[in-house]
Amino acid sequence: MDKYILLSFLIGLCFAGCGIVFWLKGKNLEKKFGASEIQAFEITEQAKIKAENFLKGAELEAKDRLIKLKSDFDAETKDTGAELKKQEKRLFQKEEKLDKKIEKIEEKTLSLTRKEHSLKNKEKEIEKNKKKSLEMVEEQKKKLETIANMTEREAKDALLKSIENEAKYESVKLLKQIEAETKEASDKKAKEIIAIAIQRHAGDYVPERTVSVVGLPNDEMKGRIIGREGRNIRALEAATGIDFIIDDTPEAVVLSGFNPVKREVAKLALEALIADGRIHPGRIEEVVKKAETEVDQVIKEAGEQAVFDLGIHGIHKDIIKYLGRLKFRTSYSQNVLRHSIEVGSLSGVIAAELGLKPKLAKRIGLLHDIGKSIDREVEGTHALIGAKLAKKGGEKPIVINAIAAHHEERPVSSIYDWIVQAADSISGARPGARKELIENYIKRLEDMEAIANSFDGISNSYAVQAGRELRVLVESGKKTDEDAFLLSKDIAKKIEETMTFPGQIKVLVIRETRAIEYANK
Repeated sequence: MDKYILLSFLIGLCFAGCGIVFWLKGKNLEKKFGASEIQAFEITEQAKIKAENFLKGAELEAKDRLIKLKSDFDAETKDTGAELKKQEKRLFQKEEKLDKKIEKIEEKTLSLTRKEHSLKNKEKEIEKNKKKSLEMVEEQKKKLETIANMTEREAKDALLKSIENEAKYESVKLLKQIEAETKEASDKKAKEIIAIAIQRHAGDYVPERTVSVVGLPNDEMKGRIIGREGRNIRALEAATGIDFIIDDTPEAVVLSGFNPVKREVAKLALEALIADGRIHPGRIEEVVKKAETEVDQVIKEAGEQAVFDLGIHGIHKDIIKYLGRLKFRTSYSQNVLRHSIEVGSLSGVIAAELGLKPKLAKRIGLLHDIGKSIDREVEGTHALIGAKLAKKGGEKPIVINAIAAHHEERPVSSIYDWIVQAADSISGARPGARKELIENYIKRLEDMEAIANSFDGISNSYAVQAGRELRVLVESGKKTDEDAFLLSKDIAKKIEETMTFPGQIKVLVIRETRAIEYANK
């Protein structure tokens, strides 16, 4: 504010100086120019008036700016004061909260101290009671020895024997649990190994499943089939993928290979070449291609006929093709396509009796073994392979799961799974479905029953379901439920060690308790 006042004073002083200068000049001019005195005076007066007006304006401007600065300063001071008051209020509130927290902490500390003292007192009381309990136990031991007429050692032996018996039954329960868990983890791998290593290549059935025989008009035809330096037979084997065995067997050529479709192509091609008489590598390639076309047509027609016979619709063309391939596949001398049609038909009948959907059951039964059409070409068991093929062909989840579960390689999820399993067993176990000498069949059943009867506590045993199940009746007075569980495992183990059989045998041990009373008058 002082600066503005000083500035106003200096401006006024300047105007005053200017006025004086003009006045002095006027005097000089008056001296020099007498006539110009009045004019000079007027100019001086005007200068004074302008100077006074300018000075007043500057003073007013200075005052306005001063007032504005003062107003701004007051407003800023007011805002700063309000903010300081707010901060002061917040600090005061925080201080109050901290005081409350400190009070709570002090209360908790005091409470913990009291609890600590209480726990120490309880520990002392527990120690005292423990010492008293030990004294009472010793006193009771002496009384028990006197009452039971048995020493502590004898009592321990009796207790150990009791615990041993209890542990035996507990071990049986634990064994059941472990068996269930192990079965769940290893079932898939075990079945895969068994299916690939035993079921597919069982020695008793290899010849009938891997060999076809083509008759010759005469033995001279063998030389023509072999060709010069063996070129014809090499061309045949290369084109068909089948081994041609030409040995001392009169008027016959043996075709050997695991793929039944390729074996059929080779058989048709060789028969066509023999009938035509022209056997050379160029002709062989042409005839093999023609035979492949014929076999593909036969496969397609067989699949379509199977679907038509069961009245099923909407099956993918690739699934029909895989189904038709089963025409050339056998299982224990049973044609797999005919077996699949039987299972489909039986499944439909069972489903109808139960009030379910016969068409869905027929569909599942027809497709349950479809994996056997390519199980020699890919890894895995035929049930899981078939499930993958069905999924690829757009089948419903209930159909896919039933195919995978028909040998219990996946958990059963619907009643249709059980229906297909039952129909599969009926078709495979019916008399004449799978070739087996009646004498060997009866002998195997007698051996199974004899093995079961060799164990103690057996009242009787029966081999049922064509030897796939052995039912054993035990005497309930001699065997407990836990003993029955161990007995089933022992019988199954002995059957595995002493007998040769395809697939699996279910050992079912039955323990029955009957209570009979008579009412008399």
